Amino acid sequence: MLTLRKSADRGHADHGWLKSHHSFSFAGYHDPAHMGWGNLRVINEDRVAPGKGFGTHGHRDMEIISYVLSGELAHKDTLGNVKGIPPGDVQRMSAGTGVMHSEFNHAPDQTTHFLQIWIEPARNGIAPSYEQKRFEADEKRGRLRLVASPDGADGSVTVHADAALYAGLFDGAEAATLALDPARKGYVHLVRGALDVNGQRLLAGDAALLQGESQLALSGGQDAEVLVFDLAA
Repeated sequence: MLTLRKSADRGHADHGWLKSHHSFSFAGYHDPAHMGWGNLRVINEDRVAPGKGFGTHGHRDMEIISYVLSGELAHKDTLGNVKGIPPGDVQRMSAGTGVMHSEFNHAPDQTTHFLQIWIEPARNGIAPSYEQKRFEADEKRGRLRLVASPDGADGSVTVHADAALYAGLFDGAEAATLALDPARKGYVHLVRGALDVNGQRLLAGDAALLQGESQLALSGGQDAEVLVFDLAA
């Protein structure tokens, strides 16, 4: 079964310096029908104004992935990491027993556009940790590139969760398939462009929630960038 979740149906918050779309209930947006999908808890599409950002704040027992689309995100945490996250990099922070961090857009004239993703960990109380890796566009062109997995397979970042994340770029005749376990859940988030997902047309910001499906088929891309999640049910 495939359920389409349209971009316009997401929650929205406008704080002036931050404009955010929430795929699932978050902060002031609460929708009992959209509390998460499997162990995927948050996908926030954030746009941070020049010179603005999230001040130091804390997290516990969550796997947090940042996926930057344009601009750059400056990250600083109590583990000693001071990093810039450009487009093409995937950052994973395991909050575990607790970590404090900040995220800023230091550019004077460019908005930072990124996805903030939270996945529930396989177990609580692990030591906090950080990882960041780069995945070039040609690694994702016309295919689904594994970028996060429980065992760091194929050079992906390691998430301490029963979940895998793939990223792909599709245009024209480019197509890909991915075998799915019908006992698990899948989630497809279209970052930009347009794409056919198991015969359903998705536009930027749309998502497809998959349950009981044995295969994912992607085709008909128009400048499409997509994230695909394989999730615990």
